[in-house]
Amino acid sequence: MKTLKNILALVMVTALFVSCKNETTPEVKSVEAKTVAVKAEKKLNPDANFIKSEFTIDGMTCEVGCARLIQKKINKMDGVKDVKVDFERKLAMVEYDEAVVNHESLEATVNKTADTYKVSDMKVVEEFSTKKECKEDCDKACCKDKTEAEKKACAEDCKKACCAEKKDKA
Repeated sequence: MKTLKNILALVMVTALFVSCKNETTPEVKSVEAKTVAVKAEKKLNPDANFIKSEFTIDGMTCEVGCARLIQKKINKMDGVKDVKVDFERKLAMVEYDEAVVNHESLEATVNKTADTYKVSDMKVVEEFSTKKECKEDCDKACCKDKTEAEKKACAEDCKKACCAEKKDKA
């Protein structure tokens, strides 16, 4: 029995010496790096003939979800220099290289974004329209049944774009 205890003690001491390391250098492990594809920045030809187009987009229900999504999709197209989608006017204004982009590709991009969007009234323009259309009931809403002096006072306080235009004309 004593011999068995001695053998067991010897095995334990040997295990301690073998398992303990006195080395101070750290163990180096190599880790495989994953490569991430980064989309190259869109390059535009500076010698290209850029034209401006405007078109109406029907079927948009919100500014953030619809208008911004369409704007992002069109902006990702090769050859598109600038795009602005105005939700209130249901109007898209796009400046693009006519050698790369055409009306059909713009319409296809909008239609691919969602089935509910419909493009109409696509036209080439010299400058984008910036005026909001004044609805005829603007005066009726803020100046209904008032005298001329009261209407002027009302227009002074009115924040609507159409009232601002009328102030400039007066």
